[in-house]
Amino acid sequence: MSDSLGVDVGGTFTDFALLDAGGVLRVWKRPSTPSDPSRAVVEGLKLGGAPGFALIHGTTVATNALLERRGACTGLIATRGLRDAIEIGRQARRNIYDLSPSRPAPLIDRRLRAEVSERVDWLGREGRPLDEAEAGAALDALVRDGIESLAVCLLFSYLNPEHERRIGEMGRARGLMVSLSHIVSPEPREFERAATTVANAFVAPVVARYLERLETAVRVLGADAVRIMQSNGGALSAAEAARLPIMTALSGPTGGLVAASRLADGSGLRRIITFDMGGTSTDVSLMPDGEPSIVNTGSIGDFPIRTPMLDIHTVGAGGGSIAWLDNAGALRVGPESAGADPGPVAYGRGDAITVTDANVLLGRIPADLRLAGTMPLFPERVRDAFRALAGRLGCSSEEAALGVVEVVNAGMARALRRVSIERGHDPADFCLVAFGGAGGLHACALADAIGARSILVPRYPGALSAIGLALADVRREYVEALPHRAEFVLGSSELERAAASALERLRGRAFADMAGDGIGPDRIRLSSSVDLQYVGQSFALRIPAGERIGAAEAARFHAAHRLRYGHSDPREPVEAVAVRLQAAATSGAPPVQAELPEGSSGPCSRTRVAFRQGVRETPIWERESLGAEWSVEGPAIVVQPDATTLVEPGWQARAGRAGEIFMRHAGP
Repeated sequence: MSDSLGVDVGGTFTDFALLDAGGVLRVWKRPSTPSDPSRAVVEGLKLGGAPGFALIHGTTVATNALLERRGACTGLIATRGLRDAIEIGRQARRNIYDLSPSRPAPLIDRRLRAEVSERVDWLGREGRPLDEAEAGAALDALVRDGIESLAVCLLFSYLNPEHERRIGEMGRARGLMVSLSHIVSPEPREFERAATTVANAFVAPVVARYLERLETAVRVLGADAVRIMQSNGGALSAAEAARLPIMTALSGPTGGLVAASRLADGSGLRRIITFDMGGTSTDVSLMPDGEPSIVNTGSIGDFPIRTPMLDIHTVGAGGGSIAWLDNAGALRVGPESAGADPGPVAYGRGDAITVTDANVLLGRIPADLRLAGTMPLFPERVRDAFRALAGRLGCSSEEAALGVVEVVNAGMARALRRVSIERGHDPADFCLVAFGGAGGLHACALADAIGARSILVPRYPGALSAIGLALADVRREYVEALPHRAEFVLGSSELERAAASALERLRGRAFADMAGDGIGPDRIRLSSSVDLQYVGQSFALRIPAGERIGAAEAARFHAAHRLRYGHSDPREPVEAVAVRLQAAATSGAPPVQAELPEGSSGPCSRTRVAFRQGVRETPIWERESLGAEWSVEGPAIVVQPDATTLVEPGWQARAGRAGEIFMRHAGP
């Protein structure tokens, strides 16, 4: 078995986690290169890894292309009368009290949206043949207008895709990259299907070029396989990711959830809240049963995306988030970030004060620490910058820094409450799993804010997402929509036959696709689910399903509906909208071997740390020196190359056998 190398590109650092065949783990970091993320990947690979490794990559290229609107010139072909669906949307307003609402512009200008005469009805029957001459003329006009990529979204094509396939063939014959809605998002709801297909087409050329550069470079450096992390927590081949890049829209943060789930399972934890604070953003997720939840829809910025993805809530708060004063003189933090270049003031190049700078000034990041093991800090620059900010605020530098930390903590606490309390879960019943380069610094304060009583900080918190990539399964998701027939209600033989037939087709596709990735049927795990809703509803819930869809699925649906919406009615008929199949194969990566020594040396030094309660003399421990019997009463600082952990006053910390740190509130 080859070594498994996870590479996670973040806004500030690119993280590497190499897991060899014996389960020995090695992690390291490189500053990210935002202008071309593949440069940091290649530079980091030159520092570690022998020939013959499998690369699993978490990338934000698709996400950034959408957020920054830096995709390809894209055209759309839709059924006549429907080219404006992506602009009309659901006519929903983000803020119903805004008297001057503004709508984000669509990714495709109206002049690049064409219509063709054709029609398939709601049962998948052809009502009007495709006018190929009209379609060809529309394609020629779009090519003359300079499009590089084409999205095709026709009415009811998820039930009968023949017209879309023909337009796709005509588009490829003209040299275009083509995204077809029955492949990208083969489900009902015209707006979401069109928006997702357009987003895929918009980013496809950008992602394809990036992956081509990356794969060429890493193959030279010894990679024998290159896979990309999907939004659903599984990896797929680079070729498939280039064809369906929208499936990687949340590629970056999913690795951390995969690793956190494995870590929680190994520690005997079933209910966790993950808190991943990096350099530019914070990602939080609730796992009530120890496994990441999968949702079918989400959004990237202003764009709705319908593809299976882990249920992650993201806010613009990280170590690099910039502190600023609004027009009223109030202190704000983020969402703008200093990123990797120029970075925080403490890095020696930037001039904008960040959360990292506040932690340096307060002594929570020791001034002599070298980030990533090599990058020195410049505390004098930080002190000068805070003197200027404190003068504008009319307070001391320490008070200004505490204010920065408290403001960013408030935003992250809101995110944690949104995924827990607002969904009916008590954080006191959950363990907060804190990771990312800055997660351990803020974990105690956030646990106090939401009422969590326990915290777990992984052995390598700053590289946990990369570790999750190295551990990720190969995974594919399939869906087949069911025609909207009145007889397709739970308990009917018609539904049972239709669902069984759809699942059989999906299994055939799954085995064929996995075989193309070199994975035999003996390694494949299949799990099926069904989208159910009360008759007449507009939104369905994804419910685990067995071989036969019936009473068991109905009971699960009613329970899930009550949990999600606060009510259910078992007397009401339930209809099926679609069946789904997930095919997964373990990566073959072994469990991480990490046993701590029995003994522990003492703290390596001491420093003065400012808290709201006052300045406290605080011991500093090196993570490598912690033994299995290590425990400490806060305050304390634990330093390591990839992250810093702060044990605040009122908290107790101890080491776990695998090198993790458990913290528990010392109060009642």
